[in-house]
Amino acid sequence: MLVISGTGTGVGKTVVTAAVAAIAVAAGRRVAVLKPAQTGVSTDEPGDVDVVRALAGEITGVELRRFPDPLAPDTAARRVGMPPVRPSEVASAVGELTATHDLVLVEGAGGLLVRLDPDGGTLADVAWSLGAPVLVVASAGLGTLNAAALTGEALRTRGVACAGVVIGSWPADPDLASRCNLDDLPSVANAPLAGAVPEGAGELPAAEFALVARRALAPALGGEFDPKEFAGRYPA
Repeated sequence: MLVISGTGTGVGKTVVTAAVAAIAVAAGRRVAVLKPAQTGVSTDEPGDVDVVRALAGEITGVELRRFPDPLAPDTAARRVGMPPVRPSEVASAVGELTATHDLVLVEGAGGLLVRLDPDGGTLADVAWSLGAPVLVVASAGLGTLNAAALTGEALRTRGVACAGVVIGSWPADPDLASRCNLDDLPSVANAPLAGAVPEGAGELPAAEFALVARRALAPALGGEFDPKEFAGRYPA
């Protein structure tokens, strides 16, 4: 199993989740994607699980709770009077999915320490309780290093393994900060650079997305990404 967290919102976490899933599906593995809390989406709108399914193909998609307001899960639940999602509930759902799937991906909401419930439960607590590594999805450019460093520190403090850092949307024309961050991100996060998904990948047809996913993610995730070769294309 693998827990996937962003350093914040809008960094490409769902597309990275889809990329990991697409590679696994192409390899013939049974894949489940669990979204503990989907926020900012109404009942009849597609959510992140639907995006993953459209890009990756045959997966089992599960949402535990859906809240209409685009807020942290705890706040979003409180505003509409719904029960929050607690880490123990997530762990139980993962246990059930693990029994019938080869790979279970848990996609968080926002960053690692966003509150799920009034007691302060977070995605980090979910990962710790499961003994699962966390794949960190970060943005490419200026400002990403601090967020990546804090996320890495939070994982280490809790004794949770980091599976690597993936840049969720690598620009077609990267600026100086983005190019420098290819070296600096793994350093500050104390974890390997495990991929860089090109911007716009989420708009591709599923078959083409699967090819892009394989090129964009490291061998540990089933892909072919070589961080040294990739950085060599973008000298700082």
